[in-house]
Formats: sequence, C-alpha cells, structure tokens
Amino acid sequence: MKLDFHHKLVSYLTENGWLDHWTAVHMVAGAIICKVALWFGCSALWAVLWVVIIGVAWEVLEYFVEGVEPYGSEEKWINNTASDLIVEVGLAIWMVI
Repeated sequence: MKLDFHHKLVSYLTENGWLDHWTAVHMVAGAIICKVALWFGCSALWAVLWVVIIGVAWEVLEYFVEGVEPYGSEEKWINNTASDLIVEVGLAIWMVI
C-alpha cells in the first residue's frame, strides 16, 4: 500500500535523526534570512550565502551548548545537522531561482 511506504520512510528519517520538530524551524529561518537579505539589496548569491553562514554558525553554537546528547548518538547528530543545513539552504536556493 502507498501509505505503508510513506510511513516507513518517515519512520526511518525520524528514527535516524534526519527529521525532527526543529526541521520546520530551520526551513522558516532559512526563508526569513534569505528574504531579509534580499530586502537589504543583497544579490541572490549573497542571500543564500547569508543563510549558509548563519546556519553553520548556529550549528556550531548548538554543538558547543548542547553537544550530541540530545540526539542520542554522534551519527544522529551528524544526520540532523546535515538535514538542518540542507533544508534551510535548499529553501533559500529555491527562493532565488
């Protein structure tokens, strides 16, 4: 059944740290940062680069404040960090193309 595939995929992504409730927050933050950069006259490239710079800085800060403990393992932390950056930067790229 089609729903079975969907449930298995979502279960895999959540159980392995790729998606959590903060994923949506990262998407919104990436969109807002990109839009504000564009409002301030940045080029499309710089708008996306600001999302990358702020996103990476946030993840570094989060690592030093929380470490990997909230994720349960280093692998899940890596997955979550990669996912956060992918969704926020991907949305910013989509906004400027």
